Amino acid sequence: MVTVKHGEAKAESPFERRGLSDEQLVAMFRTMVMQRTLENRGFQLNRQGKIPFASASEGHEAVQAGAAMAFARGKDVLVPYYRDLGLALGIGLTPYEVLLSLFARAADHSAGRQFPHHYASRSLGFHTISSVIAAQLPHAVGAAFALMHGREDGRAVLTTFGDGATSEGEWHESLNFAAVHALPIVFLCENNEWAISTPLAKQMGQPDVYKRAAGYGMPGAVVDGMDPIACYGGVADALARARSGGGPTLLEAKCYRFLSHTTDDDDRTYRSREEVEARRKEDPVPCFERLLIEHGVLTAEGAEALKRSVLEEANDATDRAEAMAYPLAADLYARVYAQRYDPWLDERDGMNDG
Repeated sequence: MVTVKHGEAKAESPFERRGLSDEQLVAMFRTMVMQRTLENRGFQLNRQGKIPFASASEGHEAVQAGAAMAFARGKDVLVPYYRDLGLALGIGLTPYEVLLSLFARAADHSAGRQFPHHYASRSLGFHTISSVIAAQLPHAVGAAFALMHGREDGRAVLTTFGDGATSEGEWHESLNFAAVHALPIVFLCENNEWAISTPLAKQMGQPDVYKRAAGYGMPGAVVDGMDPIACYGGVADALARARSGGGPTLLEAKCYRFLSHTTDDDDRTYRSREEVEARRKEDPVPCFERLLIEHGVLTAEGAEALKRSVLEEANDATDRAEAMAYPLAADLYARVYAQRYDPWLDERDGMNDG
């Protein structure tokens, strides 16, 4: 049982919480811890030869926990990218569903067809993830266009991407279209300073992504991507603006990627260990834990109990998902097309079989 403290300690040590309750703050912290735990689990399973691939989101926990808390479940639409494990968890995807994706089991939402970490959930309102950089952005704009023309007031689209995506044509086209049509959408850049192995300085002449918003005629803002409360506030404000008919916003959260791009990448070839270790001082997970304890939101014992609970849930999800069956080969072409389609069978030949 996680201990949440109330009373005098909170009053004696005020801090900017953007209206978030103790329970919401602890929920954000739990999402961050679960994200890191499952991320490490993905790397472990890959090294054990049990899954082919895992992507890295360590360092993005604050951005995603904050954004998830601002997301209106049952109303908003999420169009994420492949590094959004914490965002998916924060809006309701379970660790078990994440592990089904990693193991590519038949019970997975995509029936084991997608890459690991490429989950989706129609019931939670988020689109399937694409590995193609920036390819999700036109889809997000299309969803926002549908909301506007369907007169679905009070709803908005949240779409995310890395700094590398801002160099793609789809990014420009999507922001331009959203601005022209004043669509209810928030573009959230999780700027971790590395587009795989390409540093920010070699990607763009203007390192502040949010400043590009002015060129499209929309507001832009930047938040500290290592502070989940700041991220919550920035995303909440932008989503509120979008839901009320105010149009799109470009929001940049400055964070850092601590691990390799994926399990197939060796980041030692393009950045020093000294750089990574220096940035570890900003690690959002222990920093947020210290903040909550310092201000009486959570006890040290409560934090440890929370971590144990997360590990137990992750272990249980791993065991359950690994025990599930793989998809059947005969189902390879099922749920691909709206109508039945057997590509190996000519319709005329089928008619002559009898």
